Amino acid sequence: MSHVGVPRGTARKRRSLALFTTGVLTLPVLAGCSSGNEEAAAPVVPQDVAPAARSQVTEGGTVNWAIDAMPATLNVFQADADSATTRITGALLPTLFPLDVKGRPQLNPDYLESAKVVENEPRQVVLYRLNQQAVWSDGREIGAPDFVAQWRALSGKESSFWTARNAGYERIEKIERGADDLEVKVTFAKPYADWRSLFSPLYPKQVTGSPNAFNDGARSTLKATAGPFRLSGVDKATGSVTLTRNPRWWGSRAKLDSLVFKAVKPQDRTKALTAGKVDIADIDAVAAHRIVQATGSGGAPPAEGPGSELTPAAALRSWAVVHGSDAGAAAKARAARDAKARAATAYATEQNGLRGYVVRKSLEPAYTQLALNGETGPLADDRVRRAVARALDRQALVDTVLKPLGLPATPLGSHLALVGQPGYKDGSGALGGQDTKEAQALLADAGWTPEGALKKEEGTKAGSEGEKQKDEKKAADKQAEDKKKAEEQKKAESNKKEGDKKADDGKNDGRNDSAARHEPSHDDGLYIVGDDNKPGDAEGAVTHVLAPAPIAAVQSAALLRQAGHLGETGTSEEATARITAQDRQPGGAAGAYAPAGTAAPAQAPGSARGPLGKDGKPLSLRFVLPSGPGSESLRSVGDKIAAMLDTIGIRTEIVKVSDESYFRDHVASGDYDLALYSWPATAYPATDDRPIFAKPVPATDGSLLVEQNYTRVGTDHIDQLFDQAAGELDEGSARNLMKQADARIWAAAGSIPLYQRPQLVATDKKLVNVGAFGFGVPHYQDIGFKKPQAAGAPAVPKK
Repeated sequence: MSHVGVPRGTARKRRSLALFTTGVLTLPVLAGCSSGNEEAAAPVVPQDVAPAARSQVTEGGTVNWAIDAMPATLNVFQADADSATTRITGALLPTLFPLDVKGRPQLNPDYLESAKVVENEPRQVVLYRLNQQAVWSDGREIGAPDFVAQWRALSGKESSFWTARNAGYERIEKIERGADDLEVKVTFAKPYADWRSLFSPLYPKQVTGSPNAFNDGARSTLKATAGPFRLSGVDKATGSVTLTRNPRWWGSRAKLDSLVFKAVKPQDRTKALTAGKVDIADIDAVAAHRIVQATGSGGAPPAEGPGSELTPAAALRSWAVVHGSDAGAAAKARAARDAKARAATAYATEQNGLRGYVVRKSLEPAYTQLALNGETGPLADDRVRRAVARALDRQALVDTVLKPLGLPATPLGSHLALVGQPGYKDGSGALGGQDTKEAQALLADAGWTPEGALKKEEGTKAGSEGEKQKDEKKAADKQAEDKKKAEEQKKAESNKKEGDKKADDGKNDGRNDSAARHEPSHDDGLYIVGDDNKPGDAEGAVTHVLAPAPIAAVQSAALLRQAGHLGETGTSEEATARITAQDRQPGGAAGAYAPAGTAAPAQAPGSARGPLGKDGKPLSLRFVLPSGPGSESLRSVGDKIAAMLDTIGIRTEIVKVSDESYFRDHVASGDYDLALYSWPATAYPATDDRPIFAKPVPATDGSLLVEQNYTRVGTDHIDQLFDQAAGELDEGSARNLMKQADARIWAAAGSIPLYQRPQLVATDKKLVNVGAFGFGVPHYQDIGFKKPQAAGAPAVPKK
């Protein structure tokens, strides 16, 4: 699946993430298993990988696995490593502590017999006991020299190694051989709680032993590997990376002969699946819906696609035009019918090709957040950020993405753990839930008011001085008015005749505006919607719409019905919807037909408020969103957020940019007020999440060093809690520190977690032990085709 998000370059990749497209997808709802932990009461979505015992898996065969693009490097510690790098190296290199289905690191017996902290004082010492059968593909044993070389390359002490980061490795004091060649002893200069995160993947010393080999040698090839597969070839011309079974692998023998990773763009996945070019592919909801429809249609006419929208009435009209007397119109209609027929045939062919696949679904170990840029502008005020957060109905946003997929729709309550992980706790209470009144109060406290949106007269001061000037002006105006009335009364008494004349003129010409509007005239029955001067409406800010009187309304409805019958649909519903939307005004009702003198409807509690402002400047935020074909659901969520903010008087300017520039040119550079992007989950939040929430610090050149904190919001206290957790060797105490940090992050309101991302994977129906892995990682040696049940069936599928 295409990803839009964060920069790349960590061992556990800070992958670029984007939202799946959301469509109407009828899939069975997954049964969530509840953990007994009160801190993870939300349903946990299991893996969906078609599990099967190895005895039920066929020996041999080739599987083609779609990746977004050819990897720029095979070195995961370089800045341009991506998800394809991680996927491929997972089958080639040692991972000492892979994550289980609950996101917990577990010792990998293929590489380790044991690994534990053996000393805490005066230094933390970790002793690794290696599997005595573990060897590199060149026959050399895996040992201490490989650990030493990787430590030196990633410690940050030698700038000649171009590394993305050195988290954890900089805390190591020394690495040495233990009692024998199978033992590796690592001594830390500073305590490090996340020591299990180190040396995964582990590269051979041929890659990490020198800057040249590290920087350039491992970009397109690996001199040695140590996984169930080995690197057979990288073909940039065909966009494929081929792995074959490793003959020196000491673990369970790989079931497949070969595993081929093919570069297929997300928008081309459906065609690749229908053509049989790939067997496994991350897909969006639209593709998933087509697969479900194809497998369940049973040969029935397509419910969607070209031609599915053709109604009997439309077909009859088309036939009439084709066989009519207008030759030009007939030719055009005939060409349109032929084009639709060809498109329908092609669509049906694609649907037929999709019947051999099944959709595996779970929740991806990643979450989507609303990021609020707190560096400058209105969002630099934490009260405005909190107001934005309190205006959000997070449940409605989650429902938009996950409910149509049949996945549990629960708002995420933590920045540092996902539901099901041991450290998960809903910390959103530190900020508070959706509360429109509280959001409005926060904005008012920050100085953003309806009055503030009005341009102040020159010389007018804000605040109490301005109010004082306003009161003084009112008093002066009243005094002048009283004086004028007294003079007129005196003049009237001295000259009664002239006074009577003026009184008569007053009856004709001195009427106020209200009386004038009620005077019968040729416009009788018309009501100007919005003329009731509702609170919050700025003078001149509302475009007044003339609403017809009841008779005109009846005529309008009749015309709409006629137009509908003459239109393509044969109904008036579409035309009515267009007029209704056009006539709808904030605080009023659609099609507000009313007789003269009728007051405007009262503003509904959830309707939009008038714009807020301060010192004549309106409160408006720039909301940047990706415009690519795979980001429809992200844009849908963005539109809903904008509508929610509109109800509290915050206007949003939605700016859509290309996927390629979304993160690089906008999020990372700080060119946004609001943005939606994702972060992957981790088992090591004290290490991996610290750069995301670290307080930005000024650089020597005057710029701001933000690490990966693209919201530019952070505090010293949050940094301290991360540092304490990283050095806390007691797991329970470290988790409590992370929960405290999460509460502080919520309170700062720079990042608002929304939902865990959906994970949809299309796989060949015959494949087992592969699909939507959730937190877990693939066991590449177990992936294969299920043995046929019927006697006499071929043992190895032809690919």
